[in-house]
Amino acid sequence: MTSLSHKIDFAIIFSVKHANPNGDPLNGNRPRTDYEGFGEVTDVCLKRKIRDRLQEQGQSIFVQSDEKKTDGMTSLQNRAYAEQPIGLGKEAFNAKKTNKDDTAKLACQQWFDVRAFGQVFAFGKEADAAGVSIAIRGPVTIQSAFSLEPVSITSTQITKSVSGEGDGSKKGSDTMGMKHRVDSAVYVTYGAITPQLAEKTGFSDDDAELIKAILPKLFEGDASSARPEGSMAVKKSALVATRLQIWTALISKSTRLISPVNKRMVGES
Repeated sequence: MTSLSHKIDFAIIFSVKHANPNGDPLNGNRPRTDYEGFGEVTDVCLKRKIRDRLQEQGQSIFVQSDEKKTDGMTSLQNRAYAEQPIGLGKEAFNAKKTNKDDTAKLACQQWFDVRAFGQVFAFGKEADAAGVSIAIRGPVTIQSAFSLEPVSITSTQITKSVSGEGDGSKKGSDTMGMKHRVDSAVYVTYGAITPQLAEKTGFSDDDAELIKAILPKLFEGDASSARPEGSMAVKKSALVATRLQIWTALISKSTRLISPVNKRMVGES
């Protein structure tokens, strides 16, 4: 399989309505915002969703979420050390027996997300093996998504009223926490796929087509209490050869996205 033949830029426009697109655990799980009040969804969050959609399509994924893991592995190290077809085997990460470049090549062949996003395999020294650190740079990059306008956030107190103790004759009402949501917003993110790095990891045109196919489905199968079904949806995705073609694709959807008065869209690349 040949590597990627040309550079690809892409953009995703998605809407959020009465949902928490990406909570900040250091701020009471409120939706992430920047200092100007614009909503933010981190690149890590977006890559998680891309990995999940690829995994649903039957692709082998190294960084699996605990809720969606399919191989029973309890850690990344266990997954890497597992024998084929799950992992590469422990000997592949033994620096005394295996060349790092060979291990990196095998990892890229084994896992879609490794050859796409890259990965650092950093495992400590053990009784029967030396420590190893293998860094792989992936060709697929994606930026954090930001809303076109400052977001309005609604917070709701969660309470419970149940008989938790005793004979059930008395009910207690206690505060359980807070639930936060973005009322309504449109977010935009950009990304790129670089052929120079794709050549090193073996990322191919066919792999790029898989990325293209799952972008419109980014939030399908991702529902939760914080993100009810249908509350987040991709409105437009464009995966093309040049940034000019991206703008052309976005213009065809909404002229508002390129308005000079919208500072969020001016000068970004």
